[in-house]
Formats: sequence, structure tokens, C-alpha cells
Amino acid sequence: MCSLRMYNSLVERCFTDCVESFRRKSLDKQEETCVRRCAEKFLKHSMRVGMRFAELNQGAATSD
Repeated sequence: MCSLRMYNSLVERCFTDCVESFRRKSLDKQEETCVRRCAEKFLKHSMRVGMRFAELNQGAATSD
């Protein structure tokens, strides 16, 4: 369920930021580049947050 929420958030954010009109069925080159960059940033951020939570959880487990 959490991964589905993350995926939906990624799609909504990148679509809102990158797609400006519905001129055609496919994305134009600028929109495609924007979506790719947006998705990469979002996924890198999510991975970093996950790693940081893991680091904090390890620290909390060893301090008991």
C-alpha cells in the first residue's frame, strides 16, 4: 500500500510540474525530459530518506 501511495505521488507531482497541455497523445521532448528528471529526483530522494530512517533505526536499536 505504501509503494502504491509513493507511485501515485510521483505521477501526480511530475505530471503537474511537467505537462502543460494536451496537444497530442504522447509527451513532447521537453515534457519527456522533465518527467524523466522529476522521476529520477523523486526516487533518489525517497531512497535517501529510506536509508536515513534505517540509519536512525539502527542507532535507536543499539542505544537500548
